[in-house]
Amino acid sequence: MDSEALRRAYDEVLAEVAAGGFEPPGDGELSAEQIVAHLVANDELMSEATEAVLAGSPFAYYDLDAIHRPQLDALVAEYADPGAGGVGPTAGGSAALGGLADRLRETSRRLCALVDRLGPAAQTPVETRLHEDVDLRVDETLPWARTLDLHARVHLPKHLAQLRALRPQFHAYRA
Repeated sequence: MDSEALRRAYDEVLAEVAAGGFEPPGDGELSAEQIVAHLVANDELMSEATEAVLAGSPFAYYDLDAIHRPQLDALVAEYADPGAGGVGPTAGGSAALGGLADRLRETSRRLCALVDRLGPAAQTPVETRLHEDVDLRVDETLPWARTLDLHARVHLPKHLAQLRALRPQFHAYRA
């Protein structure tokens, strides 16, 4: 399996994060930091699943947005402290966002490297549960390649759109 589409999707997200300039989210929405923390946590889950597929072990992949909220807040807090991983702000962003972007760069590279090793194992069925809002709902066993494809073509672009929606020009009504 080739990770090129996945790499391109990550490049777009990382470029958006690097541009910075995000405003606080509206009620019930995720901040830019929480969005990137979600992607980091998700990458770690997907890497674990990919390693299990490579090892021939059964694995279930669950990415439930509601379960991650406390984990997201903990990751954001961890990277908000420059001594604990934060490396300084991105352009117009926070120290947490800069550190999380660096972490996302690492986790996405690791996932893509694992994906490149899959070969025929990419067709391994994996119980998959993805529940994010109403536009991404999967609760079935899928070939792992299909789940990775959903991540590249639906999940990452969804969060890219969320980041873009945090730009001032998209929600000037909040001013």
